[in-house]
Amino acid sequence: MILELKKIFLNENESLSTHEEMEFSDMRENFRKPVSVDISVRNRAGLVIFGAEAKFTYSADCDRCAVFTEKDYAFKFSHILVTELSDESSDDYIQAPDYKLDTVSLLRDDILLELPSKFLCKESCKGLCPKCGKNLNEGKCSCSEKETDPRLAVLKQLLSE
Repeated sequence: MILELKKIFLNENESLSTHEEMEFSDMRENFRKPVSVDISVRNRAGLVIFGAEAKFTYSADCDRCAVFTEKDYAFKFSHILVTELSDESSDDYIQAPDYKLDTVSLLRDDILLELPSKFLCKESCKGLCPKCGKNLNEGKCSCSEKETDPRLAVLKQLLSE
């Protein structure tokens, strides 16, 4: 959705509030339902502030045990908007050229940056057995837990003496 913000940029104390249901079509396997976003834009003493609260369910395989998992998230974002930048590499401001802002691309980037780098089914996930591949969250596997890495066998002998 493209927000038209000319009225807000040109008038102090002007504000805009809206609600969006965004689809990330290229990431449907992770965002199976639309992302619900409440957006507000306010001009306070000439400073235009964009605020958003995004709520969604994220779906993916656990990075440790590979079990499909869905988790609910809620993130808040805030940005200062400008119509033009004097330094093109500024990360402090979001440019809204011609008083227009593409909220989908901005919020998509915000959400993806906020998601955890390791997606786990639960914090205490034990993962998979490196030998047989059994999910260790479901119980112990039949592999010998006392089997020692052959490179460390000499150290084990020292402990047994």
